[in-house]
Formats: sequence, structure tokens, C-alpha cells
Amino acid sequence: MTTNNSSPQASKEKLERTKKLANQARTVMLKSYKNHLMPRFLRFFHFLLGQYRKIDLENKPQQRRFVIATTLFFIMWLMLVGTLSFSEIFVGLMVALFTTWLSYDRLAFLESIKLNRTTPLHILRYLQVFVVALLRANIDMARRVLSPRLPINPALVEVQTQLKSPLGKLILANSITLTPGTLTVDVVGDRLQVHWVDSTSGMDLECATHAIAESFEYHLQEFLE
Repeated sequence: MTTNNSSPQASKEKLERTKKLANQARTVMLKSYKNHLMPRFLRFFHFLLGQYRKIDLENKPQQRRFVIATTLFFIMWLMLVGTLSFSEIFVGLMVALFTTWLSYDRLAFLESIKLNRTTPLHILRYLQVFVVALLRANIDMARRVLSPRLPINPALVEVQTQLKSPLGKLILANSITLTPGTLTVDVVGDRLQVHWVDSTSGMDLECATHAIAESFEYHLQEFLE
């Protein structure tokens, strides 16, 4: 009987000792965090903040290249892993920084991107304009295929662009090619040679530019040089 009565009492005392030790350990950890880790973290945070304030993305293309490349690689990593856990974010950031460092010399074309707070908004607007133009072009070509009476006047026309960077010209040329009815054949200087399935006879450079490329170029100029 004595053993049976003392066993629950011993278990209770053991549980109390365990809780007391846990509280003491938690107190020591919190004290260590406040006295040692927290000040170091704050110093590191202020160091990063100071370095961030020194970044001049508008006037220093090399810094812009590094930031854009790191961001793109990091986004690709998150899309591949499909999770936002702390470990994956940390590893992804390290991988993005290392990959950018390895391929830095080959990413000069990224310097032509205008990086500011409104850049994502301008990219979304361009994508909206492109999708609308794509749908309209597909509908127009479907009508011409299904209705042989509709006129088709194929011709090679020239389109002038104000975009200066190779990346800007590349995206504009591909935007024109991806919309049915127009195909970019070549890029020479600031002019694009485009095969147009329905060109009006005698159309000059200004009219062809307005009809084919103006809507794309207007939005591309907001985030590309």
C-alpha cells in the first residue's frame, strides 16, 4: 500500500522538477538572446541597412545587374521548390547569390532593365497589352482562314524602334513575331524588318510602326532602355 501511494507522488514531484528545469533553461536562453544574440543581430541589421542605402541602381548598372540577376534566380528557385519554408528561402537566397556570382560576366544585358518601384507594374501592363494583341491577332487570322473573301496582302515592311538596348529590341521583335500575322525577319540598327500578312499598299515607315509596334514599344520603354 505504501508503494502504491508514493508512486503517484514521486511522478508528480518528477514532473514538477522537469517543469522547473525547463523554466530555468528558457530563462537562461532568453537572457542570452537579449544580452548577446539580439545586439549582434541589430548590429548586423544596421550594417545591411547601411549597405543597402549605398546601392544606386539607377546610376550604377553593375549593381543593377547583380540585384536583378539574384532576384530572378531566387524567384526561379522558389517556383521549383514550391514552398516558402525558412530553410528553402535561406538556401535559395544562397544559391541565387552564388549563381549570380558565377555568371555575372554573362549577364550584362540585364543592365538595360530600368529598376525602380514601379517596374513590376509596368511589366504587368505590358503583359496585359501583349495578351490582348495576341487574342486579337488570333481572331483576325482565324477570320481570314475561314473567310477566303477577306483580303490578304503580304509584304515586307520596316518598323522603327526607339529602344536602344539589345534586350529591348529582342523582346519587341519576339512580341511582333508571337502575334499571328506578323513575323520579324531581321533587326538592322533601329529598324525591324517585318513580314506582314495584310499590308496596305504604299504604307510608309511611320504608319507601319504605328500599326505593328507602337503599342508594344510604349510599354516596353517604361522598364527597358
